Amino acid sequence: MKFVDEVRIRVEAGAGGNGCLSFRREKYIPKGGPDGGDGGDGGSVWLVADEGLNTLVDFRYRRIFRGQRGEDGKGKERTGGKGEDLFLMVPVGTRVVEADTEELIGELLTADEHLLVAQGGFHGLGNTRFKSSTNRAPRQTSNGSEGDARNLRLELTLLADVGLLGLPNAGKSTLIRAVSAARPKVADYPFTTLYPNLGVVSIEAGRSFVVADIPGIIDGAAEGAGLGLQFLKHLSRTRLLLHLVDIGIGDAETALAEVQTIAGELNKYGGVLAERERWLVFNKTDLVDEETAAARCQAVIEELDWQGPSFRISAISGDGCRALSLAIIHHLEGDGEEDWE
Repeated sequence: MKFVDEVRIRVEAGAGGNGCLSFRREKYIPKGGPDGGDGGDGGSVWLVADEGLNTLVDFRYRRIFRGQRGEDGKGKERTGGKGEDLFLMVPVGTRVVEADTEELIGELLTADEHLLVAQGGFHGLGNTRFKSSTNRAPRQTSNGSEGDARNLRLELTLLADVGLLGLPNAGKSTLIRAVSAARPKVADYPFTTLYPNLGVVSIEAGRSFVVADIPGIIDGAAEGAGLGLQFLKHLSRTRLLLHLVDIGIGDAETALAEVQTIAGELNKYGGVLAERERWLVFNKTDLVDEETAAARCQAVIEELDWQGPSFRISAISGDGCRALSLAIIHHLEGDGEEDWE
């Protein structure tokens, strides 16, 4: 199923039912007095996080959702029925923004979490409510109020431990295939990844982490170029970024330019993403001899004065991928072990 990460919908809560104007009419009781009942409250609209969903695709075909209107009040002081609330199921990790004001309404981060997005209208009052010692036959009622109506933007932010960064064809999809059961499309042309992919990397029983592969980022992505911009926000919730660099083509200067391009886009995007911990992963070592690969990697590290971890792997052959996975799980678990170096 194609990943749909952002949709716009309109939610309209039900209006409250109107109060009833009625007087008691029974034989032998000529002046029975007012007996109009209140209306029912309108149905509200809620979003509910469902851990069984991983896409917003269901909202592509229906965009307007309405809560049920409350029933009007009735005679004999009978209250109108309350309108049924409407519950819309969304994936865990859904962020809800009011589209007209860009106000953040809330986020659904845990399974079964509920978020009220449109409050149902309040019920109207029947004429019984207005009787008093000086007004024994009131002909006054009130109408139910309108329910909230909002235009919403739903954004699904991937919840992953590790995010993969890199230029198109850096080997991100190949790496996620090598370390997990995910099977994203792999080909020898740019932008084969058109939507995010998630993979679970299992180290052993009870020890695993989730990695997210997003479309390749190009120069100018932070201003809207290419496919990466709309997915950069997915990486803001990751705990670690793996920056894949292709060292199989060109020379050390080519690899250095790749690193600087991605780093520049992260800085332009700003926020927590620019400050997220990032590891360098030099990929495609199978395309050059070991001495050349080591020299290119070292030249990049020295030129950048890189102080963080760095790795040399071949995602296509799997060389170095196990060591990288072990390093990641140690880091995420915070056990302080560094036997992977």
